[in-house]
Amino acid sequence: MLRIYKSQNNHFALLDAAELAETTPVVWFDLFNPTQTETRIVEQHLGIEIPTRDEMQEIELSDRLYQEDGAEFMTMTAATELDGDNPVKVPVTFILKGATLVTVRHADPKPFHLYATRMQRPNGVSCESGELAMLGLLEAMIDRTADALERIGNEVDGISREVFRKNTSSVTKKTRDLQSLIEQIGQKGDFLSVIRESLVSVGRLVAYHTALDGIGIRRAIKESRQRVKLIQRDAASLGDHALFLSNKINFLLDATLGLINLEQNQIIKIFSVAAVVFLPPTLVASIYGMNFDVIPELKFEFGYPMALFMMVLSAYLPFLYFKRRGWL
Repeated sequence: MLRIYKSQNNHFALLDAAELAETTPVVWFDLFNPTQTETRIVEQHLGIEIPTRDEMQEIELSDRLYQEDGAEFMTMTAATELDGDNPVKVPVTFILKGATLVTVRHADPKPFHLYATRMQRPNGVSCESGELAMLGLLEAMIDRTADALERIGNEVDGISREVFRKNTSSVTKKTRDLQSLIEQIGQKGDFLSVIRESLVSVGRLVAYHTALDGIGIRRAIKESRQRVKLIQRDAASLGDHALFLSNKINFLLDATLGLINLEQNQIIKIFSVAAVVFLPPTLVASIYGMNFDVIPELKFEFGYPMALFMMVLSAYLPFLYFKRRGWL
């Protein structure tokens, strides 16, 4: 799908590909799962070569940030599906040629739709160059990431309360709940890993963009420089917050595993105490179960009740001792 936007009266206006001419001032070409025909239209209009999907997925820095044909090619890792629990990493390429921006993507991050919708409203924020459009998209992605981090932070706080403040009378039930918490902790850890990778990618893209020599009107616009600094600062601060949450996740994981070990040790202790408690009755029963001809108690009228009483007493006394020591 190819969407073509031009600046008109302080807002974006959509153009049809059939209306596109060589002299048409286009601000933004948005290629979403483009066909070869759509890719060729952009290439012919700007005189550049659009990277393929395989090229966008390269992890080498030289394949993600480079200059070619008088244009900047910048590929970042974006995080999509942040509303759920399983975000997806997708490559998104920004191409700046003069005052025109080209975005190439094979997924649909929500900030793209929100930004395009906002910029098409009348009397909106003025955006007359592709660089400003790129910065607006990056700001929308940063805002989206901040919302996701806020939600994850609240969920991590909830997990922390479950781990440290929940009292459950049943040891088995509590151990089972802790095991489910481990799954949640692992899920949040994966979520934060995706977000941190995306934020690092944004930081690299913006740093590369600012390191280049002036292209077109970029260096002449004060607003552009200020917005770049804000994006760098926001990406860095959000990265620090994501790192803090990752450390908290690791702490919760260690604490949860420790609690599970304590609960399992409690179960083993119960079995050990039970074995000690039943050891004396077993000894009494073993003595009176031996087949000897001379056992005085065999002819005693109350020998059997006496043996039962001794077994109960020998079991109760260790139980009482362990109870007073707080082992049960």
